[in-house]
Amino acid sequence: MALNVIHGVQNAQNVLVRIDPLDMDSLPETVLARTEEAFGKGVTAEQSVLQMLGDVRREGDAAVLRYAKLLDGSDLEEFRVTEKQMAQARDSISKDLHESLELAAQRVRDFHQATMPGEWVDREQGLGELVRPLDRVGLYAPGGSAAYPSTVLMTAVPARVAGVNEVILCTPPLRGEALNPAVMVAAEIAGVDALYQVGGVPAIAAMAYGTESVPKVDKICGPGNIFVAYAKKLVQGQVDIDGVFGPTETIVLADKTANASFCAADLIAQAEHDPLATAILITDNQDLIDRVEAEVDRMIATQPRGDVAKAALDRQGRVVLVDSLAEAVDLVNNIAPEHLCLLLDDPWSWAGKIKHAGGLFLGEFSPEVMGDYIAGPSHVMPTGGTARFGSALSVHHFLRTMPVVGLSPAEFQKLGKAAVHIADAEGLTGHASAIQVRLDSIAKSA
Repeated sequence: MALNVIHGVQNAQNVLVRIDPLDMDSLPETVLARTEEAFGKGVTAEQSVLQMLGDVRREGDAAVLRYAKLLDGSDLEEFRVTEKQMAQARDSISKDLHESLELAAQRVRDFHQATMPGEWVDREQGLGELVRPLDRVGLYAPGGSAAYPSTVLMTAVPARVAGVNEVILCTPPLRGEALNPAVMVAAEIAGVDALYQVGGVPAIAAMAYGTESVPKVDKICGPGNIFVAYAKKLVQGQVDIDGVFGPTETIVLADKTANASFCAADLIAQAEHDPLATAILITDNQDLIDRVEAEVDRMIATQPRGDVAKAALDRQGRVVLVDSLAEAVDLVNNIAPEHLCLLLDDPWSWAGKIKHAGGLFLGEFSPEVMGDYIAGPSHVMPTGGTARFGSALSVHHFLRTMPVVGLSPAEFQKLGKAAVHIADAEGLTGHASAIQVRLDSIAKSA
């Protein structure tokens, strides 16, 4: 297939527009029609989210079960997965898959243990910082059209490494089917305390507000569709969230040494997520573009999800031909993509020049798909340019820091007069008095 080629950095900056993860206007007509069918004529997507949040908050489990049947076709009496169901899932997956999930979990565990922050206390200065895990977190793993055991590992394992006391997980079953057994086993391997087979907005609402079956959490983490993203945004403040994620995106930055087959395979892998996924190739070599186009043509025809990938490449896919790799790096830093793959002759030499990317993948044998499954870092990463200020999900999302002040009388005396001056300047005489009374006490006892 012919890829959309843009010549020059300036043109690329004008064309590579970020997708707003909360833009309900981008929803297909079929989704809007289903929304009206489920909630009534004239009800918008935004209104449906508000209605579900409100209903679950007021009615608890009854609303969750009602919406599970309405939206997912799940006729459940209860939605918490039982030990019997977990045992059946364990027996139904292959030994190879079980061992692969174990290996991936260990890789993720090792990575996040290495990133754990430390506490510090300086008794002489009377200062320090303590690190405490959150008490309870709720995780969301997408489902419906596909199952994501990898997302379970990438969210639950960091939470456990951080020391979170209780971890719960919500994920929807595939439409009309039981919950995916690989997802269930991944939850067990990752140390999830309770697994609920419910998805979408009702799952977010249940974790944010609490129901008879689902405990209220302190933070909700994990990706989801636009309805999930909007629900997370609305409950923020009631609970903390890890972020609002839009369609997934990858930039492959390649030079003349890159393997065209690898480039094409990486673009297709990204594009097959959904029609809104973004896959971009940036290079300074026209010959590579020609070879990649030929490989995309050859490969996409053999992929079961080739139609999805083709739709994404037609809509959001781009190839940018630049004059130099230095220009390409500037463009990448401006875009701040979720994933950046450097298929360059010496990728490590370019790593220090990258300022903004959710995750950095160096070399032809570190494709983004390895990050999806087994490399180690979480695959939950900032999208839509939010890598300018956001980071990939990590233990830090499940920790809070608590500063400690424990001044000695001598240190207090050294600092107190300056604090009085600042308090007086602010007109807070009570603040100044609370300091001065101690300074007077020290002076009297001297």
